[in-house]
Amino acid sequence: MNSKAATVAEYMNDLPEERRKAIDQVRKVIKKNLPKGVVEGMNYGAIGYYVPHKIYPPGYHCDPKQPLPFAGLASQKGHMSIYLCTLYMNPELEKWLRGQFAEKGKKLDMGKGCVRFKKLEDLPLDVVGAAVARMPLEDLIALYDQRVAESKERRKAKTAAKKK
Repeated sequence: MNSKAATVAEYMNDLPEERRKAIDQVRKVIKKNLPKGVVEGMNYGAIGYYVPHKIYPPGYHCDPKQPLPFAGLASQKGHMSIYLCTLYMNPELEKWLRGQFAEKGKKLDMGKGCVRFKKLEDLPLDVVGAAVARMPLEDLIALYDQRVAESKERRKAKTAAKKK
């Protein structure tokens, strides 16, 4: 559920108390572990953590007006979510995260990069913090540029193959 809140404070104030407490705890862990240069704000109707245009002028390739996403935190209808954008690009990080959840005895409910949880106790906060900290800003930008270039090459090759 996308929020209409203009600020993180508004977003937090709009949450039911139980969700607010859980989101606040996760938010503190994320903020403590963010790479230097990544900022917090509202993005895509949720709390977003992103690389501002002053650091990465091209922005997000899908919508260059938007900053480069790093992570997100949201309260959805039936669960809460942490969006770890770095997992999309880094299979080693995803494998590490899965292993950490298993090691902690926690069930991981995850999509491609979205970790869903119903209550704070479902989430190993130390693992969340470590996952956020594992991707320095320079590595994120380099990996992102590499993945975007690879995607363009695949599209270009696909188009060329169709013309044959």
